[in-house]
Amino acid sequence: MASFIDDVLGRLFPKKAKSLFVKENFKQTDVDREAGADWVLSEEGKSIMALIEKNYHFKTSGMNSYPEVHILNSPYANGFAVSFDSPLNEKTFSYLFFAFGRRVLDLGYNQVSLDRKIEEMKDFVKTTEKQYFKPPLSNVDFSQKIDQLYGNISVEKVSVNDKPSFLKVLVTVYSDHLYQKAKPFDQFIERLFETNN
Repeated sequence: MASFIDDVLGRLFPKKAKSLFVKENFKQTDVDREAGADWVLSEEGKSIMALIEKNYHFKTSGMNSYPEVHILNSPYANGFAVSFDSPLNEKTFSYLFFAFGRRVLDLGYNQVSLDRKIEEMKDFVKTTEKQYFKPPLSNVDFSQKIDQLYGNISVEKVSVNDKPSFLKVLVTVYSDHLYQKAKPFDQFIERLFETNN
């Protein structure tokens, strides 16, 4: 009897298929890490970093250029996103993702996580690779306000149906009274794109 009722209810109210959702940590291989470090120092790497910095400043002045940069701005979070477009390709897009992470480490941050999230949406599959960084707290004198540097930083690479879509760099500041005021976001941008020739 129960199976008949379950069958009727199942036809009247079909269950929605469960969407895929996977979240996992991953590591960059030593070979990929070395290739990325070489790329950043190459003419192509320097040229692409300079192009994105230029397009960021163009966008703040109301102009667009490719690859397009989008400004993210709110009271507690600032950042930018870079659309996947020429002259970027899948390999340089991945190098750029890790290059931004390397620059954040150079600013004195600790990497807290490197993870990948795969989500099945209605008509597509979205993959987000994310590096997450926090200011160092190991030598903090808790009798003083904590230096948050620029705030917490995330670097994301988003793909849709296995095709690169955009990169996002987001800085989120602590508004807690335990922390010093964050350093200016403009200074973060300047230091993120600094080159060591």
